[in-house]
Amino acid sequence: MDTKPNISWKGSPHFSTTKGYKFIAIVDHIMAGTLAGTDSWFANPASKVSSHFGVGKNGKIHQYVDLKNPAWANGGVNKPAWPLLISGVNPNYYTISIEHEGYSGDVMPEAQYQATLALHRWLVGTLGIPVTRDNIIGHYRIDSVNKANCPGTGFPWDRLLKDLQGGNDVLKVAVLLFTKDDFWAGVDVASKNGNCAIFVRSAGSVPAEAMSAKQLIVIGGPTTKHPNEVLLSGNDKYQTAAAVAKYLG
Repeated sequence: MDTKPNISWKGSPHFSTTKGYKFIAIVDHIMAGTLAGTDSWFANPASKVSSHFGVGKNGKIHQYVDLKNPAWANGGVNKPAWPLLISGVNPNYYTISIEHEGYSGDVMPEAQYQATLALHRWLVGTLGIPVTRDNIIGHYRIDSVNKANCPGTGFPWDRLLKDLQGGNDVLKVAVLLFTKDDFWAGVDVASKNGNCAIFVRSAGSVPAEAMSAKQLIVIGGPTTKHPNEVLLSGNDKYQTAAAVAKYLG
C-alpha cells in the first residue's frame, strides 16, 4: 500500500452517515478559488457543502471529512455521462471528492500535481479503487450541465492515469464488463490483479485501451477475441457468478 501523504485536518460539519455503500470512485473538482477560501467555506454552517480533501497549488493537502463518511460535493446529478452511476442513490454515498485550488483552465503547478498524485495513490491503495477513467473522474461526468467546467481543461488526466497505472502505456491486465451490473464482480477480479483497470462496454464496442492490454478478463459477455483473454461468462448471471467465484478461488 502506498504511504499516506502529509494531510492537515481542517474538518467540516457537512457530511452524512454511511449507508453501507463502498466507495468506488474518486471525483476530482476545481475550487474556482483558493485553498484558504475553501477551508473557510466548508467550515461555514451555512454553506451546506464539503469535500473529503482539498489540494493547494503549493502542494498542501487539507482534509475536511473523514473517509468513513460521505462528503457533500457530488450529489447533484444532471445529464450524467458516467456508466457506474447507481440509479436512485446519491453519488455522495459511493464517491470520494478532491477539490483543487485554482480555476478552470489553469495549468496545475508541479507541487500540486505531485500532491494530488500521492493522494490518489494512497486512496486507490486504501480503498481498493481501480485505476480507470470510470473510477477516477471529473465532476462534469455526474453533472454535465452545472459543472461542465469542473475540474476544468487544465486538469492533467492523461498524466495522472498513466502515473497511477505505473507509467506504462500498455496495461498488463484489464477487466471488461459487458454491463455495469457486473461491477462488483469486476471489483473483486480487479482486486485479485492488483486493482487493475476496469472497463465497461459502451454502445456495443470494446474500448481500445482494454483491447491493448496484455491480458483481458471478460465478465458477463461473449469473447472479444483478445489474444490473451480470460472469459468469465455463462449463459445467465448465475453461471457468470459461478465462473467468477471459481476464478477467485
